[in-house]
Amino acid sequence: MATVSIIVGHPQRTTFCEALAEAYRRGAERGGHTVHLFKLADLNFDPILREGYRKEQPLEPDLQSAYDALASSDHWVFVFPLWCGDMPAILKGFFERILQPDLIKRQGTENAMNWRIFERKSARIVMTMGMPVSIYRYWYGPHALKLLKFNILNFIGIKPVRETLLGMMAESSNAKRDKWLEQAEAMGQRAE
Repeated sequence: MATVSIIVGHPQRTTFCEALAEAYRRGAERGGHTVHLFKLADLNFDPILREGYRKEQPLEPDLQSAYDALASSDHWVFVFPLWCGDMPAILKGFFERILQPDLIKRQGTENAMNWRIFERKSARIVMTMGMPVSIYRYWYGPHALKLLKFNILNFIGIKPVRETLLGMMAESSNAKRDKWLEQAEAMGQRAE
């Protein structure tokens, strides 16, 4: 059995992203996996990296709890909407904050070029959007997906990173949303 950490990267409460995360959690628990669920809307932390990488910004208790859960987990899940072509600012701030202490500690050491802080872990990205997925992938280019998958997760050692993109959210029927929730629950049961 795996230990799974789920991060809901939406700044609002009671969203479809949260429902997807809860469905994934139910499936994972049904599959016998240990689950940690963090909703960024509920965490108390400053999402702005105030000193960049010049000075360590200590993690607030909520961020430290999330960091500890991620460090001890085998599989990470990120659920968030596509906003203005990218992830919401709160999720980007979350990544910058939780990674900053480890990245600072590696500066000027023999490990300076080894950014693989979290090796032997896998991840799943679940991204919702208002446009058709095909338009996002082929017309606009999946920049937010590439940023998270390659520039952040692969960079810190997480592989493989799988993706689930859900489009046309505003026009989706209840039946379609129920199907997506079932898919999330099934992925959770397999911890993938």
